[in-house]
Amino acid sequence: MEQVIGRMQKTRVRYGMLALVFVNVVINYLDRTNLAVAASNLSKDLELSSVSMGYIFSAFGWSYAVLQIPGGLVADRFAPRILYAFCLITWSFVTLLQGFASGFASLFGLRLATGAFEAPSYPINNRIVTSWFPDNERAAATAMYVSGQFIGLAFLTPILVTVQYYTGWKGLFLVTGLVGIVWGIVWYLSYRDPLDHSGVNQAELDYIEEGGGLFRRQKKVGTQASVWTLANLKLVFSGRTLWGVYFAQFAVNATLWFFLTWFPTYLVKYRGLDFIKSGYLASIPFLAACAGVLLSGFVSDNLVKKGWSVSAARKTPIIIGLILSVALIGANYTNDTALVIFFMSFSFFGAGMALISWVFVSLLAPKHLIGLTGGVFNFMGNLASIIVPIVIGYLAKDGDFKPALVFVGTLGFLGACSYTFLVGKIERRG
Repeated sequence: MEQVIGRMQKTRVRYGMLALVFVNVVINYLDRTNLAVAASNLSKDLELSSVSMGYIFSAFGWSYAVLQIPGGLVADRFAPRILYAFCLITWSFVTLLQGFASGFASLFGLRLATGAFEAPSYPINNRIVTSWFPDNERAAATAMYVSGQFIGLAFLTPILVTVQYYTGWKGLFLVTGLVGIVWGIVWYLSYRDPLDHSGVNQAELDYIEEGGGLFRRQKKVGTQASVWTLANLKLVFSGRTLWGVYFAQFAVNATLWFFLTWFPTYLVKYRGLDFIKSGYLASIPFLAACAGVLLSGFVSDNLVKKGWSVSAARKTPIIIGLILSVALIGANYTNDTALVIFFMSFSFFGAGMALISWVFVSLLAPKHLIGLTGGVFNFMGNLASIIVPIVIGYLAKDGDFKPALVFVGTLGFLGACSYTFLVGKIERRG
């Protein structure tokens, strides 16, 4: 029910801005995972081994992870409207160029460039949600935009498979690149910050600010260079709580990056499924992950509203999710395709539950360092995008994928331990 401040009913512009971020995330993950769809045919045409593909899968992560801290600093300094438009258009153009890759070196280099231009995206997402949403709506808002990566991939994976079937892997990169370029223009024309949006009324601004929204502070510090200091870097790298959250995010992303890179190849090459059929089956775990992240976000916010402590309300769904993510190991013990998809879906459902972890950036970060803390958080988590694809490539090089699934499942369990034993009281550091 809408609250009334005075005689003015507050507008709901924040949900429209969240919808734009949601589409950004869909495009973001479309350009991360098109390589996974193309991998089987691309590796044959370019004569790339499983080890070579592991390195190519990881190339995005090398630049993406390394540039998370600079990306967070940039997100604190430049307006989301301009910075996101720049990132969308540039990474989409590089995606388009991947359709002209002729070998390992060119493809590896273009994937590096894609990761570099996508690096500020999640720190920007977090800044936008922190600006537009009060504390008691932030987990649900985070869950909504994070779900974009799963909803988009669940429904688009079969489409991507079909596009590749008719146009080849080169055409797949051309199509996805063009889509992103067009959306970058739409974003620039549509998005505004709270104080700049003509459609938001004072009642909604008051509701956001009184609930902990930081748009006035971010408006002020966004034009300053104060975040670019060694002291600030030390601040966001200190404390057991932050390190516990950082390590756990690595564990969450380990499962995520298995699905974003090796999963389609696992179904086709190691489970012997037809390429078109695998495209449809591969969409099921993404739907499960979407259900997990939405359930976790809304449950977490409801627990806060019912009086649970912030620590318990935010950590409990994440710990449960990380434990559930271990289920993918069960696929090692069956030859039934339906059971394989069940174990994979159950695991990704759990990983989805854990992906509301971005809410901890809003809760723990110093108010003037939301973007920087988000950059460090995403840097630590996305080390998994480098390490996991490469390790899987080596573990599966002899044709046995079972050790790779044990590796990913074990990381999920360790992530649950990190939230249970390392992450203590949840409180802002400055």
